[in-house]
Amino acid sequence: MIKKFSKRAINIPKAIVMDTDDTLYPYDIAHKSAIEKVINKSVKDFKVSRKDFLNSFKQAKFETKKRLSGTASSHSRLLYFQRTIELLGMGTRIFSTLDLEQTYWREFLNNAKLFDGVDLFLQTVKSHGIKTANITDLTAQIQFRKMIFFNIDEYFDYVVTSEESGHDKPHISAFELMLEKLNLDPLDIWVIGDGAETDIIGAKESFDIITFQKINKKNIDPKNKPDFAFNNYQDLIKFFKTLVGRS
Repeated sequence: MIKKFSKRAINIPKAIVMDTDDTLYPYDIAHKSAIEKVINKSVKDFKVSRKDFLNSFKQAKFETKKRLSGTASSHSRLLYFQRTIELLGMGTRIFSTLDLEQTYWREFLNNAKLFDGVDLFLQTVKSHGIKTANITDLTAQIQFRKMIFFNIDEYFDYVVTSEESGHDKPHISAFELMLEKLNLDPLDIWVIGDGAETDIIGAKESFDIITFQKINKKNIDPKNKPDFAFNNYQDLIKFFKTLVGRS
């Protein structure tokens, strides 16, 4: 079921822009498995307790995010693990840092799975000649790897990462760059994302783009409602096809 929260008229878009994490796939399942793999490896290799590793990791993540707030690097697992090892009193171990980062992302991707219907939705809109773009935080390399892993890289005409734009969403720079690449009027675009603070506010405050929120564990923010909300892609496909049928 598609829930409507605005009175705005809606037409078939000329482009659809989608977020990545928790919009294309559930993030937490993959993350929990990946960080558990890293913890077990670290406890074994570094001879530290699980508690000490987790405390150091938590502190490392906090420091990195505070220092690099609003940038793609603030999400870097490589930096998190580098600082974690340092906080454990072992200095900067380059090989170990790289090893943990690769362990994390390998396990992450092995446990990441697209939401049902994502690929069919992309196929459907592309079959109607609609441009597609991906606008996402984090570094380009790992977000590109996710697209290839999910086998949906060919479905997107353009990608904008916060590494490329210089700022995480909801900063206007990411949306400006996306519009520059698409070369379209904002009124002809839909933005689909899961986060009220990043995707919905970013799209609305930047260019008042029509927004769709993917509802997962987060509820609708009453102060920052999207134009539309949906729980699954099957409903979004039906909504889109109905719109096409009326045109």
